[in-house]
Amino acid sequence: MGMWIAIAIVLFVLGSMMALKPNGIDQRLDKLRMTARRLQLNPKLIGCPDWIKGKDNEYGRGMMGQYCLVLDDTQLPYTRYQVIDGQWRPDSNFVDITTDDNKLIVPTAIRPSQSHAHTTVKKTDFSLDKVALDLPVSIEPHVKGLLTKANSIVIYWEDIAYVRPATNPTYQQKLIESDLLVLKEKLEEWALQMQKTL
Repeated sequence: MGMWIAIAIVLFVLGSMMALKPNGIDQRLDKLRMTARRLQLNPKLIGCPDWIKGKDNEYGRGMMGQYCLVLDDTQLPYTRYQVIDGQWRPDSNFVDITTDDNKLIVPTAIRPSQSHAHTTVKKTDFSLDKVALDLPVSIEPHVKGLLTKANSIVIYWEDIAYVRPATNPTYQQKLIESDLLVLKEKLEEWALQMQKTL
């Protein structure tokens, strides 16, 4: 009888340990984010921003990967882009709540619900308008938006779709670094293109 109790305890402990082990998709996602961190892409899991179409193609729904590249000695405009038909398109609904005399002041009658006294409409930046994403086929379909501000450029994408067999059947762990290097190069290229138009 004592032997059966010992076997039951061992099986219970082993079962608990197996339940704690992350599944294959979580392990792949961890590898992707650790590689991105090593490449200085600063990955973070965030709630989908309200200006990006997330889960079920609804604005601001679900979780999303945010990969941020900080560029020293660079000044970028504060702007947002969305992906439409494989191209960057400026977010025309972008409103900046900072004060600056060079911007158009939005009259109070138009913004009665806003508490900020000097809400201004940010001049839309068109430097990346209709620029093709031109990213690896395993990344491009999952990219949703781009944000630039100060010295950083941020890309929003469903990074979990990169590691799921259903959305990326050609996933290969050895391609993670090369795909992320292409992403980093494109972010640097887009930042340079935006800087030239300032």
